[in-house]
Amino acid sequence: MTLHQTIKNHIKEAMLAKDERRTLVLRGIQAEMQRELIAKKSATNESTDEEVLAIIKRLVKQRKDSIDQFTRGGRPELAASESKELKILEAYLPATMPTAEIKKIAIAKKAELKIADKADAGKLIGAISKELKGRAGGSDIKQVVDSLFA
Repeated sequence: MTLHQTIKNHIKEAMLAKDERRTLVLRGIQAEMQRELIAKKSATNESTDEEVLAIIKRLVKQRKDSIDQFTRGGRPELAASESKELKILEAYLPATMPTAEIKKIAIAKKAELKIADKADAGKLIGAISKELKGRAGGSDIKQVVDSLFA
């Protein structure tokens, strides 16, 4: 079953369980999937798993930004609400790779590309990101690469 279908099924389950927050969040994902399909003028009625993951990552980033803004603005009740929605969204993201594994790959890639100084750190980050393809966050990769040149 694709992620698109999984989310549709989970919407039904959340509605039957009368879980309003979960229903709202999942419907938000579904609405974004529909917008993407319309924008791409796709012939299919279903988004690919990669497209759905990109949508969820975008929504996660929005929630994190909102939490930050609400916290700085002195609105902890709104930040708490966004945090609950963030947990629901993160359940659909694949587990991220531990920093130790990213570091092993980074060291190997650094040797493979023969990168010696920090000036070429961008190339290294790009190569690692391409290899890991969504299994690790960009900020995690950057942090590991920076530690290699420290």
